[in-house]
Amino acid sequence: MDKSLYIAMSGAKQTLLAQTANANNLANTQTSGFKADLEQFRSMPVFGAGYPTRVYAMTERPATDLSIGALQTTGRELDVAIEGDGWLAVRTADGKEAYTRAGDLRITPEGLLQNGAGLQILGQNGPISLPPARKLEIGRDGTISIIPMGVNSTNMAMLDRIKLVQPAPGDLEKLNDGLMHLKGGKTAEASADVRLVQGSLEGSNVNAISAMVEMIELSKNFELQTKVMKAADDNASIGAKLMQMA
Repeated sequence: MDKSLYIAMSGAKQTLLAQTANANNLANTQTSGFKADLEQFRSMPVFGAGYPTRVYAMTERPATDLSIGALQTTGRELDVAIEGDGWLAVRTADGKEAYTRAGDLRITPEGLLQNGAGLQILGQNGPISLPPARKLEIGRDGTISIIPMGVNSTNMAMLDRIKLVQPAPGDLEKLNDGLMHLKGGKTAEASADVRLVQGSLEGSNVNAISAMVEMIELSKNFELQTKVMKAADDNASIGAKLMQMA
């Protein structure tokens, strides 16, 4: 009796955790460059004194879906999307280097180049800082060229180059900040093979319909597991009454 109760209890708990991951995916269907989290269930034996006669359900995030989202043309000169494989290098809040495909760039009043999440974009020598300019262009290789304010010139001057990287997918992991990091805390080398498309953004790779269907399935699974727990409790109560009658 306790076996079924334990399995149902652990299954209900893990279903809620899976629902959390799925809800996060669903909430980011409109987030530029977002990569969906994958989750899966499996049975695990409970080890302890004696033989492992009990099992419990466990959910885990084995990987992140790194498929490319649809490109959306915006026409905005600070919007960039990566064509094919590759990542933009950014500086996190704790000063570390991480990677994203969110190219909704903007310039702060201090001249720092950031994306929509407020992360500083890294260049060849650290965070990119831009002076006031009357024209700005971002090349396919990440080169940033400007015509400064107050300069009577039609020639663009190269200022910096966005750090673009292309590590192997197996070397990347998604941490709690929602960004991709190299395993072991390492940093990737800049790659000359990554190409940008100016005036476009990459959309989220989350399929909203699939995420909604999965949410319904997880809700049904949770309901089923609570019914199993109730049935196990009822059976235990009936068994106790029969023992008292005997």
